Amino acid sequence: MSKQSKRREALLYHAKPKPGKIQVVPTKNYSSQRDLSLAYSPGVAEPCLEIAKDVKNVYKYTAKGNLVAVITNGTAVLGLGNIGPEASKPVMEGKGLLFKIFADIDVFDIEINTEDVDAFIETVKNIAPTFGGINLEDIKAPEAFEIERRLKAELDIPVMHDDQHGTAIISAAALLNALELVDKKIEDVLIVINGAGAAAISCTRLYKAFGAKRENIVMVDSKGVIRDDREELSEEKSEFATHRRIDSLEDAMKDADVFVGLSIADIVTPEMLLSMAKNPIVFAMANPNPEIEYDLAVKTRKDIIMATGRSDHPNQVNNVLGFPFIFRGALDVRATKINEAMKMAAVKALAELAKEAVPEQVNIAYGETKLIFGKEYIIPKPFDPRLIAVVPPAVARAAMESGVATEPIKDWGKYVDELNERMGSDNKIVRLLLNRAKTNPKRIVFAEADHIDVLKAAQIVFEDGIGIPVLLGRKEIILELMGQIDFEEDLEIIDPKSDDQTEKLNRYAETFWKSRRRSGITLYAAQKLMRERNYFAAMMLREGDVDCMISGYSRSYPTVVRPVLETIGKFEGVNKVATTNLMLTKRGPLFISDTSINIDPSAKELAKIAQMTNYTMKMFGLDPVIAMISYANFGSSKDPHATKVQEAVELLHKSNPDMIVDGELQTDFALNPEMLQKTFPFSKLAGKKVNALVFPNLDSANSNYKLLKELNNVESIGPIMLGMRKPVHILQLGASVEEIVNMAAVAVVDAQQKEKRRRDH
Repeated sequence: MSKQSKRREALLYHAKPKPGKIQVVPTKNYSSQRDLSLAYSPGVAEPCLEIAKDVKNVYKYTAKGNLVAVITNGTAVLGLGNIGPEASKPVMEGKGLLFKIFADIDVFDIEINTEDVDAFIETVKNIAPTFGGINLEDIKAPEAFEIERRLKAELDIPVMHDDQHGTAIISAAALLNALELVDKKIEDVLIVINGAGAAAISCTRLYKAFGAKRENIVMVDSKGVIRDDREELSEEKSEFATHRRIDSLEDAMKDADVFVGLSIADIVTPEMLLSMAKNPIVFAMANPNPEIEYDLAVKTRKDIIMATGRSDHPNQVNNVLGFPFIFRGALDVRATKINEAMKMAAVKALAELAKEAVPEQVNIAYGETKLIFGKEYIIPKPFDPRLIAVVPPAVARAAMESGVATEPIKDWGKYVDELNERMGSDNKIVRLLLNRAKTNPKRIVFAEADHIDVLKAAQIVFEDGIGIPVLLGRKEIILELMGQIDFEEDLEIIDPKSDDQTEKLNRYAETFWKSRRRSGITLYAAQKLMRERNYFAAMMLREGDVDCMISGYSRSYPTVVRPVLETIGKFEGVNKVATTNLMLTKRGPLFISDTSINIDPSAKELAKIAQMTNYTMKMFGLDPVIAMISYANFGSSKDPHATKVQEAVELLHKSNPDMIVDGELQTDFALNPEMLQKTFPFSKLAGKKVNALVFPNLDSANSNYKLLKELNNVESIGPIMLGMRKPVHILQLGASVEEIVNMAAVAVVDAQQKEKRRRDH
């Protein structure tokens, strides 16, 4: 993608369909006059009076307890510098988005138009009653130190400057684990800090809190080594001025055990690495490019433990591992501040989590066979679903023990359950899916690439590294459309009807004819069919010329299903293929089967659909809990429509005793754990959260998934084909660009899984 095209895409992302990235959403009913009279006048007076009696009631009757202000003056924005408050707003909105998706914390971003420290502090103090916490962001040093120090002292809500403490907390967790792996003690190691800004100072202070000795630390800024004989040092730099008479980073690196970089790219040379002590620990965290490239560093020193700020290398030091969960824990006990004990608790929780067995969902997301604590895994991954249940409780407990919690947690089990429940509405599974696809991209034939939305999706798939598109369609139209969207890559474009495809067409036709000649297909008919894009694309997949296939954007589902069934066929042991849709609901991911193919499946077919759904869910890294749906509950009806579901369940319990599946059940019982537990405590689903529904017929499955999608604005991925011999997936007619991209990722992951299955067998 050209620089101009990337710029346009970024601007469109922030501008359309609504400007910005966050919005305010009502949390109460507002449909009737009664609702409105409670929300505002006269009903609103009652909570106002209660808060006037006791100001602590503000947490009971308003959103304050889950509302954080992300505040800046725009003086040190990312790598952009002092660009002002208005220009910093997109970044602050982005921070708000991360708070919400990782910890379910609501955010108002506040951009303050002043560089005067006193005026900034006064503004924040004046608006503080609105918020449960203050996240300071992108404020230049040394002012950032004074602003945070004074606000922490003068406010009774948590205040944290994430630029300072976020990197410190994550890198400290990584450092503790790295030192454990090389069997070194933090009080003994020589540490070089390259950079002396807010993050570097905070990192060094936290390392000291864990036992690092000041005399063992050398800090380097743009002028060289910060020595105690240097003039005009700030208070913060003076804190770490060394007595050693060395002048350069090169001198400081000799025999050092640890290098921490918060500076600029490519400042560390291989020679500097070679001069370090045995088993060096190098955290090169400059963004976007580290102080020394990862590949060069590990090639130079085989004994190195390396971390960077990048997601494409092991051990990413990512602030999102910290700030959402630290504020979550602080808010949940109504802490008056975020103190050292709470930050240290977060460090320890992150460090310990990296040593625990990693859920298969995380292994799958990162394309790993098995992530194990070691040189290439010293801190948890940002997509680890356990973070929400591990870090906030540690922070909350530390707040209680250090005396800054005003609302202590009494039932820790219940609290952890509430934390896990908070993340039900998150689209984490989509990020996991895309991330996994990128670990091993596959060749995808887009059978309708001469449609603009399909081509836009193919462009995203290619540029994001999800897959390698092969574009099928009328070549002149594809090239014209590529010009319109600035898609300049030299990708394979195939027009099945063009003369240059005659040899391939004839070869495909003969293969297809041989497989279908006893089903009434002549060679002439096969040649004619191969000029149709779905037959041609399916034969490309069958013959291994591509790894997966996407079609269905412009044609009805049945017209696309037939060619792929005739050409590719079903997986061994599958009598009928089926489909499932992944619905991204507020309660979490929910699979619905069979949404597109089988009109009235038999009991045996329903059991097979459940088995295939179970397999597909595991492909997504989920633990399947499947309810077999009916209008009846556990034998309450003897009608054949209900008894076939009962028979399917009996077959599953015999053939797959380890599957968590049960029924027949009405949908409300399946989705309401309390109702299910109370009424049917004997069920295999009792006490569990159902995440898949297998419906008894196409009418009910298709209607329910479309009802969910339209009425509740639930995002859907699918229909995902189940039981095909090769990875082919068919879009809904007129699918959006985002839906096509998601389905392409599904196709890639499906191809990865089928490849693995072939290898294993």
